[in-house]
Amino acid sequence: MSVPLDLKAVARTLGGLLLFLGVALVVPALVGVLYGEALWWTFAVTAGGTLLFGGVAWFGLGGPSGAGEDLGIREGFAIVGLSWFVLALVGAVPFVLGGLLSYTDAFFETISGFTTTGATIMGGAGNGPIDSLPNAFLFWRSLAHWLGGMGIIVLTLAILPILGVGGMQLFKAEVPGPSADKLTPRVRETAKRLWLIYVGITAIEVVLLLPAMSLFDAVNHAFATMATGGFSPENSSVGQYNSAYIDGVVTVFMFLAGMNFALHYRMLRGKAITVFRDEELHAYTGIIAVATVLITLATWRGTALTLGAVDSFEGYASVWTAFRYAVFQAISIVTTTGFGTADYELWPPLALVTIFLLFFCGGMAGSTGGGVKVVRHVLLVKNSFKEIKQLVHPRAILPTRLNDEVVPDDILRNVLSFIVLYLGLTGLGTAILAVLGQDLVSALGATLACVGNIGPAFGDFGPTDNYAALPAVGKWVLSLLMIAGRLEIFTVLILFAPAFWRT
Repeated sequence: MSVPLDLKAVARTLGGLLLFLGVALVVPALVGVLYGEALWWTFAVTAGGTLLFGGVAWFGLGGPSGAGEDLGIREGFAIVGLSWFVLALVGAVPFVLGGLLSYTDAFFETISGFTTTGATIMGGAGNGPIDSLPNAFLFWRSLAHWLGGMGIIVLTLAILPILGVGGMQLFKAEVPGPSADKLTPRVRETAKRLWLIYVGITAIEVVLLLPAMSLFDAVNHAFATMATGGFSPENSSVGQYNSAYIDGVVTVFMFLAGMNFALHYRMLRGKAITVFRDEELHAYTGIIAVATVLITLATWRGTALTLGAVDSFEGYASVWTAFRYAVFQAISIVTTTGFGTADYELWPPLALVTIFLLFFCGGMAGSTGGGVKVVRHVLLVKNSFKEIKQLVHPRAILPTRLNDEVVPDDILRNVLSFIVLYLGLTGLGTAILAVLGQDLVSALGATLACVGNIGPAFGDFGPTDNYAALPAVGKWVLSLLMIAGRLEIFTVLILFAPAFWRT
């Protein structure tokens, strides 16, 4: 006999998350006051309403007295899947109160922030340039990135002892990758250590960026980098600064953000050998290296490969310049950050094909990056070679191994199912956008960019464009795809299964 879903526990926990969101909304309000901006009140009013509503739900349904109850798997998935939608619904309100965006556009921008996608409505015709937004709103976009990067629920686990043992169900549903890597036996300790690493690396990046940009810009870019989100306070993204130093700093930290944070933890524990032996890290580094070499050769004027370039692109004069733009764009796409320093749509065919293939990679499992995740590609390749060997030796026992450990069959099935669902959602999203009037390149690019939480795409949604002209239905479809991609599809799709809600 199945245990009924505890809707009271789900509503109470969502109320607790709204309390946290209300506190977070106070920060951009203070930024607005600091810069003397008239619209600071939009965040203050939203924060007040959110705290009130969240407090009623939290305390009215048991509050701390009910927090010790165990959360089951169903409650965990329900809370995680619904929380992103609910938080974005509330986080969009300041844009509407300030008269800056319609609610549809505001929701799209906000969910793009929380899911660290970085697809934006701003920055072009219709809504004006990004840098025309008040600083309070620019900061809110980046803060939404930063909170969503490591996971707002993991943060809640770290600072509020409210979920008891059942909190592990939230952690499993929230942490990216085929499985959650517990760093310590207790989930709250795990969450705390993850966030200490996250905050520490963010702070280091801010310090390193300060010589080349203002404190406000440094904080915004650091938040977006570590979240692998890509929202920039500048209309031309990181390329606005035209600084090799800034490009270098952001490139390094995008690479670090795309790594499994368990590896950062091991490094701090002095276990560097186990880190450098990690097979997924080898593949992650190798993909970036190969892509960088191909794009460098394709865009450097000194090679014949640039002969395929369009008339508006003659190639970079020096190999160093080609390398600088190549490595930045390669890491930006692989980690799903989406920052830009060049318009890759103007590059030669080889570079474009390379960028397109990188859309299917993603960061490492356990990173803030989105996408398929490198570990799934590693397991897919290993399993494919195993099947070939199995044909030659049908009676042999040939387990699939990762880092010298046997990978259970259920994880391999999960990987294969995820790939099928990922491609299926991509096809469905492309078809819907095509029906709404988008050309095939634009429809496919936008869908891949949102399912993979990348941001910039191809066609009408390239690195120098935005999503403002997309019909309202298309924006809601892509918003749902962002949530599905951020929560690795299963967490969202399970909510649509009738059996999940059946008692």
